[in-house]
Amino acid sequence: MKKRIFMPVLASVLALGLHAPAALAADSILEAQCASCHALNAPEKTDIDRLWQRQGPDLHYAGSKFNHPWLEQWLQDPKPIRPAGVLYTRHIKGSDKEDVIDGATLKPHPKLSAADAVVAAEALMALKAPAELIAADGFKGGKVSATMGAMFFNKLRGCSACHQSAPDVGGRSGPELYSAAARLQPDYIYSYMKHPQKIDPLVWMPDLSLSEPDAQRLTGYILTLGEAGSQP
Repeated sequence: MKKRIFMPVLASVLALGLHAPAALAADSILEAQCASCHALNAPEKTDIDRLWQRQGPDLHYAGSKFNHPWLEQWLQDPKPIRPAGVLYTRHIKGSDKEDVIDGATLKPHPKLSAADAVVAAEALMALKAPAELIAADGFKGGKVSATMGAMFFNKLRGCSACHQSAPDVGGRSGPELYSAAARLQPDYIYSYMKHPQKIDPLVWMPDLSLSEPDAQRLTGYILTLGEAGSQP
């Protein structure tokens, strides 16, 4: 069963031009380190049962999502991206003032050796989303006013309710975004914000029906988070 599941991953790695032993090593690493929590192939089921069972974000489109250098480094020294985990309702303790994360319920991500991280990152970057999901050159790269960007992020579109724009600034139910420029490809950010459920049918994030100028503005602003002066 496992070999049938992982053949598409192995085929993707072979397509990179890696010889068979390297491709088999990648398949072995992904099976041992990733498959128990992450979907490496597009799942057939996208119903509510899978939502409750999911242990980590899907990776079958990792090559259209992550920046390769960041992914390789992160696999060697993983740090939390989602403060409350992929299903935050499991890791929140009640509080009168705000959601408090129960860190004892969160499992640390396994660390890979430098050599395994190189192989795993190559394999994950070979997993691409269909062209219709991630708009090539969707983000135009225009400059964004920090003040206007922050206004849209924090007030007009409410992104800060779920996402942190700086450490301990913003919500905790979604992934933090102050490392987005290093972590994520601009076209992925743009496409995901435009239609999140097209990329991940089970994601909690609402479809905000963003206009094209708003999507460009928010993408540009998110890519500045973490830089000095990004928080007016």
